[in-house]
Amino acid sequence: MGWLEFTAALALFLLSHAIPVRPPVRPWLVRRLGLRGYFTAYSLLSLAILAWLVVAAARAPNAGVLPHWNLFRWAPLLLMPLACLLAVAGMMRQNPFSFGGLGLRAFDPADPGILAVSRHPLLAAMALWAGAHLLANGDLAHVILFGLFAGFAWIGMALIDSRTRRRLGQGEWNRLSRNTARLNLARLRPAMLEAVLAAAVFLVLLILHAPVIGYQPLSW
Repeated sequence: MGWLEFTAALALFLLSHAIPVRPPVRPWLVRRLGLRGYFTAYSLLSLAILAWLVVAAARAPNAGVLPHWNLFRWAPLLLMPLACLLAVAGMMRQNPFSFGGLGLRAFDPADPGILAVSRHPLLAAMALWAGAHLLANGDLAHVILFGLFAGFAWIGMALIDSRTRRRLGQGEWNRLSRNTARLNLARLRPAMLEAVLAAAVFLVLLILHAPVIGYQPLSW
């Protein structure tokens, strides 16, 4: 039953990310929900299915793949604050390059904020989250789960960049993206509000991890 639940949750997650973004479906949803409503509903649905998928992976039979080194188990505590910062800052600023960006602050090519670090801050956050948790767990179900997410995030950045460049045209792409990067953590200069909110999100995740996921990150 553990593998059956994991397979079902994984299939539903993949379908939920394939169908709503298809050309016939996405415009239909945007017309009825509005662009902001579409992104909000899509994000909430993705988070709900993601939560089930993570729980299902924890319930799957334990088949070891990676060694259980203590250094690996520190990876989430070290990388998740950065992932939270990328996600929070990415949601606070409008983004013409990728999904997310529900904030009121308009995108400025001369001052792109978090987009100077990554045009895809939510995908970058996903890659960090997935990579950290893959190392920390190391069993087959979690290697499949988090390896898929990490690969999805990295490939998604390249695919979205290519699609956006074609949609905008090379000249407009060059104008808008001149101060941005696909991923360059050396450019990270968070605003105080972004850092405070990211720290609050990380604290909430620590508190909720045990009751939701069933594992206390600070228990070892």
